[in-house]
Amino acid sequence: MIDANKIKEDFPILNQKIKEKPLIYLDNSATTQKPKQVIDAITKFYQEDNANIHRGVHELATRATIGYQKSRETVATFLNAVPEEIIFIRGTTDGFNKIVNSIRKSKILKENDEIILSILEHHANIVPWQELAKEIKFKIKWIPITDNYELDLTKLPNLITNKTKILSITHCSNVTGTINPIKQIISQAKQINKDIITIIDAAQSVPHQKINVKDLDCDILIFSSHKLLGPTGIGIIYGKADFLNKLEPFNYGGDMIEEVTKESSTWNELPHKFEAGTPSIAQAVGLNAAIEYLNNLGMKKIHKHLDKLTTYTLTKLKEIEGLSIIGPNTSKNRAPIFTFTLKTTDNKTIIHPHDVGEILNREGIAIRGGKHCAMPLYDEIKVPEGASRASFYIYNTTKDTDKLIKAIKKAQEVFS
Repeated sequence: MIDANKIKEDFPILNQKIKEKPLIYLDNSATTQKPKQVIDAITKFYQEDNANIHRGVHELATRATIGYQKSRETVATFLNAVPEEIIFIRGTTDGFNKIVNSIRKSKILKENDEIILSILEHHANIVPWQELAKEIKFKIKWIPITDNYELDLTKLPNLITNKTKILSITHCSNVTGTINPIKQIISQAKQINKDIITIIDAAQSVPHQKINVKDLDCDILIFSSHKLLGPTGIGIIYGKADFLNKLEPFNYGGDMIEEVTKESSTWNELPHKFEAGTPSIAQAVGLNAAIEYLNNLGMKKIHKHLDKLTTYTLTKLKEIEGLSIIGPNTSKNRAPIFTFTLKTTDNKTIIHPHDVGEILNREGIAIRGGKHCAMPLYDEIKVPEGASRASFYIYNTTKDTDKLIKAIKKAQEVFS
């Protein structure tokens, strides 16, 4: 088991007070904090190695290129991929926009084709498809959820037809914490339609559990660095090499070019084909340090720690009268993401999530309120004002949960 209290010492930002109370950071689904190992790696790059990569022949360019390529190799090993299948992007939202644009350029979708999303999706995996559908006029189908906020996979066989080209779904919901059985879903989908393209939003799952892309057998998997201790401004598209080779690039210029004449241009090999212009070099170095940090802790130990926190926190939240959890009612197949609505002590009035967040902030506790970039889900479950979300990571403990529970009860008292 990892020692969260010891880990917390590696995170300078956590050693502060908010409103004269020790900071308890429970907004990890939005972004995680950065250990000093990541901060130091980025600082070292700018102080000692800063240069553009690849074509430079001087020492700084060589060191910068080595650091950038090392990060790609580290990510590939982390996912059980090969470096050529790892594309650096700005983040998950950027990744979905790029992949959708590339699919458009590659003419994979045609009028009257179908794609499948789920009602649990983040806007990043909804809006780009909707915009493309306006142009191509394909149909979007939706996997519904059960009363326990899990995907109703009994509906999947009837959703997939010979017109279904793409299945694009989240591995873990950023609202409900539901961990979807992605391997099972992909296998089932490909048994029905062997040519279906599978795209996975792994923004919330990669930080919490060991991901093996070969085992999942997905065609594309996308996630962000900043949700697993790394810097903002960089993320990853993993793609099967055969599939990526069929796609047109989404940006042009720089290292993605093989040759340019006055008449035409040709493209570089993978992964450079999809990395136009000067990349986020320092951020890649920071991401490398973040993954090394997680590897040193051990993803199995991290998963075990977060499982324990999930079970404990879910139990404690259920004890609060007037609190309704938006998510599975057991800790099985669930991430430590707890979204809830809260009523006053007389159980008559729902407290606005922003009011809940403000009271908790006064106690030094950072959570998030709103609709969490998942408006179709909130419409489906009829929660128009949004909800409060507390999300945990490796530096959180059961003591943080206890303080959260106390602060939630105080919010109820304030508004009763």
